[in-house]
Amino acid sequence: MEKQPEQPNKHTRYPIVLVHGIVLKDIAFFKAFGRIEKTLKRLGYTVFTAKTDGFGTIENNAEQLARFVDDVLKREKTEKVNLIAHSKGGLDGRYYIDNLGGDKTVASLTTLCTPHKGSPIASGLLRLPKPIVKFIAFWINLVYRIFGDKHPNSLKVCEQLKLSDATDIPTSPKVYCQSYSTTMQRSRDDFVMGIPHMFSKRMEQLPSDGLVSNESAQFGEYKGSLDGSISHSEIVDFMASKRKKERIYAFYSRLCEDLYEIGF
Repeated sequence: MEKQPEQPNKHTRYPIVLVHGIVLKDIAFFKAFGRIEKTLKRLGYTVFTAKTDGFGTIENNAEQLARFVDDVLKREKTEKVNLIAHSKGGLDGRYYIDNLGGDKTVASLTTLCTPHKGSPIASGLLRLPKPIVKFIAFWINLVYRIFGDKHPNSLKVCEQLKLSDATDIPTSPKVYCQSYSTTMQRSRDDFVMGIPHMFSKRMEQLPSDGLVSNESAQFGEYKGSLDGSISHSEIVDFMASKRKKERIYAFYSRLCEDLYEIGF
């Protein structure tokens, strides 16, 4: 039986909204954040997972996130939320804050393994012959429309996630922003991310989680990379080992406690 973090004596001032990235989303019994939401609820936190498309563009998902947050505010009778966003979900959250009034409804934005400066895997896919790229995009869109996406557009998403030369990523002064990264030490450490990690390492030669480099994940107040070898997908409890699960759940628990200490 998995060991759970101990029950805390304090809870965040505002509800927590988990925001997923691409591919992983809530579908029937499958959860984008595995047992993380359930674990945090067991600890007493008020937690929701945003209902956004698995392959929607940043603009599309930001609009969906805005509507979801509005529903949470009404339901919980509160004025703000804390966003904890994984991967592209962090870009969706940034767009919501900067362009859709999220600076008034978001107290804090925490991004985990978010490609703020892009991902080499996305850039690599776009170098494939255009007919192949369009063929792959067509089938991804079809499958995710079946899975409930309202406006899947995997080709544009890939273009939005390609490597960028951006050196300055502005943050809203009204929202507390922080970020974390994870690092895969060896390609064999995670079967799912093994091949992407090899390509990512060859293309950038930078420490990464298999998809996003530690450098690209830095945003706002960068809190560093988690200890040990944890991949891009393992940080959201996807096919992580029992030992890693304990560390991952403990990380989310500490993250929520830190938000409480800050006043959120």
